Amino acid sequence: MASRTKQNGSLAVQDGRTLASLINDLLSQPGFVTRIATQDYHPADHISFASNHPPPNNRPFESFIEMKNPAPDRKTESKPQQLWPVHCVAGSPGAEMIPEIDAGRIDLFVQKGKHSQIEMYSAFADAFGNLDPAVTSQSVNVDIASVLEKKGVTDVFVVGLAGDYCVKCTAIDAVKAGFRTWLIEEGTKCVVPANWGKAKEELRVAGVSVIHADDPIVKKLAVAVA
Repeated sequence: MASRTKQNGSLAVQDGRTLASLINDLLSQPGFVTRIATQDYHPADHISFASNHPPPNNRPFESFIEMKNPAPDRKTESKPQQLWPVHCVAGSPGAEMIPEIDAGRIDLFVQKGKHSQIEMYSAFADAFGNLDPAVTSQSVNVDIASVLEKKGVTDVFVVGLAGDYCVKCTAIDAVKAGFRTWLIEEGTKCVVPANWGKAKEELRVAGVSVIHADDPIVKKLAVAVA
């Protein structure tokens, strides 16, 4: 399973494109049952875009606004949402896969963050942890958990950007969805590199195994599934 790498745009991750070689190598391994790429695919009026809010509390990377839970039985719940520069707008070049990625090997493209009022870092759940497709169907175009279950998948491997946001949340929610989950450390970089240590601890506590690219379980992927 591969998370997208962002273009050199308003929310680019430093040296993010250097991950393409490792990601392409993983995509070529015959041991994967399915290969999934995720794309942020936001409407222009997305709640996380700083420019969609009035000053002075609309500084990207710094400001926060309150976001409400879309689940019918949790509508009174809210949480702070960090604001970002406009990025990955649906249908724009910034939402596309970078050309360095061998997209021809990808089996499924998942577009997430489509609901204008809800953030969705994870490919499995929205920012409130809602996993139910009845709640998330407006935020994401595919119920990944259902796809993986139907294919008999037991293990999920996560790479891409960014390690302190989308990658971390996708890995943690994959565990919550019932999958044994592995994050390949050389296959991710963070928006804020100094956050990686804290992110790794969150991943460990959640039950995600953070491994290296030369881990034996990664090498086993070179063998085709029987």
